[in-house]
Amino acid sequence: MALDVLIRVVAPGTVPANRRPSSGMAWVILILVVPFVGFLTWLTFGRTSIGRRRDERQAQANRVVRERVSDILEPALAEDAPEYLAPALHLNRQLGAFPPVSTSGAVLYSDYDGSIAAMAAAVDQATDRVHVEFYIMAWDKTTEPFFAALVRATERGVPVRLLFDHLGTRGLPVYKELRRRLAETSIEWHPMLPLRPLRDITRRLDLRNHRKILVVDGTVAFMGSLNMTEPGYNKPKNHRAGRRWVELTCRVEGALARSLEAVFLTDWYTETGEALWPAVRPAPLVADERPGSLIGQIVPSGPGIVAENNLRLFTTLIYGATTRLSITSPYFVPDESLLYAVTTAAQRGVDVELFVGEEGDQFMVHHAQRSYYRALLDAGVKIYLYEAPLVLHSKHFSVDDDLVVLGSSNMDMRSFALNYEVSMLLVGTEVVDQMRAVEDAYRARSRLLTSEEWDRQPYHSTYLDNLMRLTAALQ
Repeated sequence: MALDVLIRVVAPGTVPANRRPSSGMAWVILILVVPFVGFLTWLTFGRTSIGRRRDERQAQANRVVRERVSDILEPALAEDAPEYLAPALHLNRQLGAFPPVSTSGAVLYSDYDGSIAAMAAAVDQATDRVHVEFYIMAWDKTTEPFFAALVRATERGVPVRLLFDHLGTRGLPVYKELRRRLAETSIEWHPMLPLRPLRDITRRLDLRNHRKILVVDGTVAFMGSLNMTEPGYNKPKNHRAGRRWVELTCRVEGALARSLEAVFLTDWYTETGEALWPAVRPAPLVADERPGSLIGQIVPSGPGIVAENNLRLFTTLIYGATTRLSITSPYFVPDESLLYAVTTAAQRGVDVELFVGEEGDQFMVHHAQRSYYRALLDAGVKIYLYEAPLVLHSKHFSVDDDLVVLGSSNMDMRSFALNYEVSMLLVGTEVVDQMRAVEDAYRARSRLLTSEEWDRQPYHSTYLDNLMRLTAALQ
């Protein structure tokens, strides 16, 4: 009884510290309703510590990155660039360290097999090093060309370093096969944030590295939403249902590739303790000011970095929209700031569209997402439901005819507060035109959700949506 009272008294003044009010309130309510279970759950899942050793390594890596990019001059923006762009680029540099840089171009790949083939082709050109990092990896028939290219690189004497998220990857039926086949190669590989409950008792175990990065020779890089596995994730239930993931990958060169490599080197150091910066010293990040060149900026986010870089970037750019805003997110579970930014854009006359899946692959998140549809529809947001059983897993948005943002980050509270993510901001009409083609293809395979249809939702469905929305705040 005394412990019960103590928990109820201490929790309201302790749990909400350094977290958004909605999250703090959700945790406090849970603890007040079921004190012992709620408190133990908070101790296990309510903190964002990655452990003292990783915190120290992350801080050291952050210092190295900032030192290396501190004297880089930023490229000049076009005279007709939107007013909000320069402050947004400055914000990103303040929070994530990386400056905006120019690049020769960007190529978007919406074809699943085509993305993997392009990555394999880039690896086959490697002469110095290959760095690979994916949230989920599987060595299967679809990814065989990529892994075969990695093996060929090692046979040429090119070092290949590979990271995959432990929890994300071990959930696949072919996980043991992946480890066995990797062990038979000369690839140097490590699982990120491995699950070791008895050793890492101070670390929240569901913090994950959700990034997807490939860098070849520090000059060519790929990033986006695609995990290195076949499009049904090697799960029989997905194959039976005809469920395939729809992804988007981007290829960049030059300074943007070197920025992405710096993110990989940070994760490698955090996970292994091996500092590779001297061994793979990249060419300087030079701001190429050729007229008309594409400008890009890398924004890493996650534990150990200034809080919620991605959320701050997203809301800043959305508030800058004047004519059109197109958002694609498989898990759209916004906090108050992002919800207000999106609905306010629609209410001030911006043509806002949101692409989400008609069906979700994650029960709780999908129902939490649905709980926001009424507010979005009332504000004038057009919600397009991508045809089932396909899973629209791409993560990107475009603002007016000016810029696009893409990467690994969902628009949900987990991606904002808990996962390691990487986003890329690209400014230029060429890449916007490519993204418009992707959005047009999504629209052709989607149906528009109407207010009348949503009003016909049964009460039990609405109740479940709202219940899952409450659980989404427990971050």
